[in-house]
Amino acid sequence: MTAVQAGPHGSPPDGRYGPGADARADRRLRIAAVVAGVLVAAGVGWYGYDTLSGDKVSGQVVAFEAVSDQALQIHLEVHKGAGTVAVCTVRSVGTDHAEVGRKDVRLAQHSKQVDTVVTVRTTARGETGELVGCSVAPRG
Repeated sequence: MTAVQAGPHGSPPDGRYGPGADARADRRLRIAAVVAGVLVAAGVGWYGYDTLSGDKVSGQVVAFEAVSDQALQIHLEVHKGAGTVAVCTVRSVGTDHAEVGRKDVRLAQHSKQVDTVVTVRTTARGETGELVGCSVAPRG
């Protein structure tokens, strides 16, 4: 009969009762790395699609001027996709910080940047002109 040599600290030799703890840890580590890789690839793909989709619309107020007690002109600059139709909402606020006028502006120009001057009719003298927001216009 031959003697079986025990592993360190009296444990059974590696491979005697199946894969060792190191092999199980390596397998778990490989699975975790694959899952992390898939999640990173999905995140990068989503970010790329979102960045390149072209359906984003942004805008800013360049200037505004109260032309009378019933009207305020707002110079609006909008960035959008060349084939995108945008809708921007602008408003005027009076001295008491109450809204005195609001208007939706449809921008269908086939350019990526649109500069336009919008006249907002007001119920009292407007002190400021603000951009509430811009979005892609609904189709149809």
